[in-house]
Amino acid sequence: MSTHDQIPAHGGHLINRIATAAEGKEFLEQGETMPRVQLDERAFSDLVMIAIGGFSPLTGFMEQNDYETVVTDMRLANGLPWAVPVTLSVTEAIAEPLKEGNWVRLDDPSGRFVGVLELTQKYRYNKTHEAVNVYRTDEDKHPGVKVVYDQGPINLAGPIWLLQRDPHPLFPQYQIDPAVSRAKFQEAGWKTVVGFQTRNPIHRAHEYIQKCALETVDGLFLHPLVGATKSDDIPADVRMRCYEIMMDRYFPQDRVILAINPSAMRYAGPREAIFHALIRKNYGCTHFIVGRDHAGVGDYYGTYDAQHIFDEFKPDELGIIPMKFEHAFYCTRTGQMATTKTSPSAPEERVHLSGTKVRALLRDGKLPPPEFSRPEVAQELIRAMQG
Repeated sequence: MSTHDQIPAHGGHLINRIATAAEGKEFLEQGETMPRVQLDERAFSDLVMIAIGGFSPLTGFMEQNDYETVVTDMRLANGLPWAVPVTLSVTEAIAEPLKEGNWVRLDDPSGRFVGVLELTQKYRYNKTHEAVNVYRTDEDKHPGVKVVYDQGPINLAGPIWLLQRDPHPLFPQYQIDPAVSRAKFQEAGWKTVVGFQTRNPIHRAHEYIQKCALETVDGLFLHPLVGATKSDDIPADVRMRCYEIMMDRYFPQDRVILAINPSAMRYAGPREAIFHALIRKNYGCTHFIVGRDHAGVGDYYGTYDAQHIFDEFKPDELGIIPMKFEHAFYCTRTGQMATTKTSPSAPEERVHLSGTKVRALLRDGKLPPPEFSRPEVAQELIRAMQG
């Protein structure tokens, strides 16, 4: 399989904004004299994702023309589809002394010098306008909207450089960046690869749709998100252990690659489904699984809104094929996982368990039924919930 057989990154080529050793040394030497901005967890994730090409074609934090067309039309200023703004928002006090045309030092949440921003623009933006367009609500109960309301009123824009790519502190062996995942797919001879996004521990419904998808493509890219999530989401290390159990016992080793997605959750529902698909395209996937209420939270989005939004784009514009799955359940009549598309069952013959219900069972040290979760995964979750 030659390189030209591979799906191109969004916008045509994979971005790399990781400084060379010589550039990194130069930035480090100048770092003490640059004005500093400290990134929060999400902005640091975004910096990394831009640098490794996960957010191709972005080379930095969005300028105003891109920001505005993304918020209103789900497109960059050049017309390329892009569903979620990627911005660096700061307070007026931080923005005021910064001069356009100068370098800004970027520190991670712990205060370590990790990158630089070539400041091309500072601009104000309308938070309510962003909330209503991107998240479909202006309620600050929505975790994504709350982030927007809590951040500063000025966006800093311009190209970035990451000083160096450090191994992930928890999952170095699963840190497979886009250039590497593409090489791995090529090495395996996979021409079609389906990506799967999750921020939750794997359960039987996930396993069912992953395996249905795997029946029709060459490989499965299991890509759990390990950036910032809500405080009540299951921690990333626990979720990854659950995936390791599944990889070890329930998946064909030679047809599945497990890797981490270092980006942060936005909880933007339909728009985030597009965003997640484009990220997986950058990692080299040709297909992307979109299930029930993808990237949703509360009751803000319709059950299948995240599937319908793909119809707002021409297929060749996105350059990745959505694989749409209905909500899966255990069917007691047929004795297997199914959806309403394949099961003749009546509603009372379907075992559905909500994440909330499962968390309550786990907290009480009770195993969810095997129809919902593989017992080894459930044991791991109980250990974590009670630890």
